[in-house]
Amino acid sequence: MYRNLKSLAAFMMCATLVSTQTIAQTPKTVKKDAATVAPAPKTLKTALDSVAYAIGLSVGGSLKQQGLSDINTSLLLKAINETLKGQDTELSPEEGNQYIGEYFQKQASVKGNANLAAGQKYLEENKKRPNVKTTESGLQYEVIKLGEGPKPADTSTVKVHYHGTLTDGTVFDSSVERGEPVEFPVSGVIKGWTEALKLMPEGSKFRLFIPANLAYGERAPGPTIGPNSTLVFDVELLEIL
Repeated sequence: MYRNLKSLAAFMMCATLVSTQTIAQTPKTVKKDAATVAPAPKTLKTALDSVAYAIGLSVGGSLKQQGLSDINTSLLLKAINETLKGQDTELSPEEGNQYIGEYFQKQASVKGNANLAAGQKYLEENKKRPNVKTTESGLQYEVIKLGEGPKPADTSTVKVHYHGTLTDGTVFDSSVERGEPVEFPVSGVIKGWTEALKLMPEGSKFRLFIPANLAYGERAPGPTIGPNSTLVFDVELLEIL
């Protein structure tokens, strides 16, 4: 996932600098006799202290997002301190790159295999429903509304509204929620979309059930869509441009 240690560090730094997330704090109960409560020690005494703590927040958040909540933070701090002080480290940067690459590759493989099995099971059950049609490629679709206009070709550009979810209903993208349709060439999207759009007369609305090999395959294009994910889309073909 990360090509080298420098890119991992840069990612964590950038996450700190550009983050728009708010750190929520749980309100504390204040005693009526505030004078008897000793003030908490202020550890962030300088601007650099605040920067250090902010980087720690970013690093912690990034590690948690990557599923590394149980990482050995003592070793993490040891490596940081040794690097900053120019001391000998237990691993070379090249060895570190190799360990990072192998770890995340293995994790992606495990998650991808689980997603693939879950997707296949979902599609096997889904195709039994009477309104679901399955094409030769494995694409499944359900006609919600059948339009009366022409069908797009590979060379067409279309305007559509869509709502995309995982098989468990988790929303990962939706032009409907944004309130703004999108335009794109039929041949410029994932295979499942390209195939489905050419089946849809203008004005139609289909629900698509797209297996991983017709979606993003082993790639994880975002934090919500994992490798080998089966995707579900409601697609409304508004216009062929």
